[in-house]
Amino acid sequence: MPTLNRRSPRRLWLGCALMFWLTLFLTSAASAQQQKLISCKAVEERTQPEGCWIVANKPLGKLPAAVFWTLDVYPTRESAEKSSTSNSTVVLALGKVWLFAVGEKPVLTSEGSRIAQIGPLPVKQDEAYTAQFMEGILEPGSVSRTHVHSGPEAFYTEAGESCLETPDGKQIGRKGIDVVVPEGVPMELVATGTETRKGIILVLHSSAKPATTMVTDWKSKGLCSGSM
Repeated sequence: MPTLNRRSPRRLWLGCALMFWLTLFLTSAASAQQQKLISCKAVEERTQPEGCWIVANKPLGKLPAAVFWTLDVYPTRESAEKSSTSNSTVVLALGKVWLFAVGEKPVLTSEGSRIAQIGPLPVKQDEAYTAQFMEGILEPGSVSRTHVHSGPEAFYTEAGESCLETPDGKQIGRKGIDVVVPEGVPMELVATGTETRKGIILVLHSSAKPATTMVTDWKSKGLCSGSM
């Protein structure tokens, strides 16, 4: 009859504990990997509040030397439509009716409330542009894919916080602190802090090129991980 090893139960317990922590680690890693897949989709594909959704596209043609993104809120869609001009777009986002104007600074009508004015945005005088507007609702820890745009990108934050890393370092965006990134700069955005990040994004891209291109030749240094 073989001799029993008295240490076997202890080894069995240690093995089970190791398997438990290994499974937990792999589950966490898989969850983090899923977060890396966040990218902006057409609003028609929306199935949940969270995510990044393209809510409008507006061809603008060539723009003046000083370009600003003006964000006004109106009580109704009808009142916003009455105040709309050739370079503005009425958008429903974050539960509000917005009038977004891209170009020279517009005059605010009596029914509207001015929320922000971001700029000047760096544009080329001989380029025809299209404005793409997106609504972003991201839980803390959500991470975008690494990408570039064929024109400047501007971020307005309504609530929460974001950290944007580029080759030049990182920028923190929160209410009252808007972020602008020039054309062709690779970037990675992370929703930081403890509150759901809610904001609106403008990509003012070349009409002859895709608004967004995923890239693999630049990797973030994880500068935003310390901001979470």
